[in-house]
Amino acid sequence: MSRAFVLVMDSLGLGGAPDAANFGDEGADTLRHIAEARALEIPNLLRLGLGAAAQLSSGEPLPNVAPSVPITGAHGAAREKSLAKDTPSGHWEMAGVPVMSEWGYFPRQEPCFPVALTDALIAAAGLPGLLGNRHASGTEIIAELGDTHLASGKPIVYSSADSVFQIAAHEGSFGLERLYEVCATARRLVDEYNVGRVIARPFAGSTGCYMRTGNRRDYSLPPPAPTLLERFTEAGGTVASIGKIGDIFAHRSTGRIVKANGNSELWQKTLEVAGGAEDELLALTNFVDFDMLYGHRRDVAGYAQALEAFDRALNGFEACLRPGDLAIITADHGCDPTWRGTDHTRENVPVLAFGPGLRPAALGVRDSFADIGQTLAGHLGLAELAHGRSFLSEIET
Repeated sequence: MSRAFVLVMDSLGLGGAPDAANFGDEGADTLRHIAEARALEIPNLLRLGLGAAAQLSSGEPLPNVAPSVPITGAHGAAREKSLAKDTPSGHWEMAGVPVMSEWGYFPRQEPCFPVALTDALIAAAGLPGLLGNRHASGTEIIAELGDTHLASGKPIVYSSADSVFQIAAHEGSFGLERLYEVCATARRLVDEYNVGRVIARPFAGSTGCYMRTGNRRDYSLPPPAPTLLERFTEAGGTVASIGKIGDIFAHRSTGRIVKANGNSELWQKTLEVAGGAEDELLALTNFVDFDMLYGHRRDVAGYAQALEAFDRALNGFEACLRPGDLAIITADHGCDPTWRGTDHTRENVPVLAFGPGLRPAALGVRDSFADIGQTLAGHLGLAELAHGRSFLSEIET
């Protein structure tokens, strides 16, 4: 076995999903619309084939980028087979397990949660009540209800177009550990509704200046079948889960959990892992800021700056790679910051594969994110997974 790295640029969609209209997302294209807003300085990503992948996905050249440079990475796009456009579905599918059953969702109405569920949570967690109980932007709802939360002690609960039950509470007055305990209780209660995630959304600050902290925690349902991570662990390999990867996979064979807050620290921890001594390693990093800070908040300028910062960090990462390593840059869904609403968008995602001794290749538009997992399985010396078509033979020399 050798080493493999998966760098997930959370929400960097490339448009072109054939079923986008089913989600109300026909025309969404995260990267293209950011590039249309302003020129992007992303020479490393373009060298690895991101511009070519965007053109494969949407059929048009990427605007406002530097003239084409020789492409040194294998590049393509991938369609999602899973029936949702959320974080667990995207990650599980790239680990070889598409989600072909429907999640449970809460309706876009107020209140949005069933009375039986909220009454059970209030009783089981000993709460004075709940605030919110509707679909909302996380930053907007804490700005609106933060003062009432502090005065009443009632946590703020809300949902979105994803299969989520989110609970926001002030770290100081409510308590971080108490919030986690309430979320663990909620996780047990929402199982019967087949809800993908309960998310703890701690915040700090005071009137007019509430802000979410880096202590978010996700309580996910486990994947419906063994993933690449489980297969690799069973074979004796080491998994390093950087950022929220552990939560996304419900801590099933997620190995060493490496916590980090924000893209800069996520890069720092990724470089530390890449420079480590393990020879049989699968490391996965979710770069959450693209989605959490810029996609959902519809911040085009911030997203563009984050892309450029990610690009600059690639030089240091590539310097850590050893002969025999395989690195793949991809995404789990889209979150077009120019799109209506604040939800994820159904889009194809990039697949950029590179490493010492690997050859550049045009990988086309893949039929499933699971092609990533199948390729990694072959590279790591594992038996074939149940889903996906490997492109390893196209990049090996």
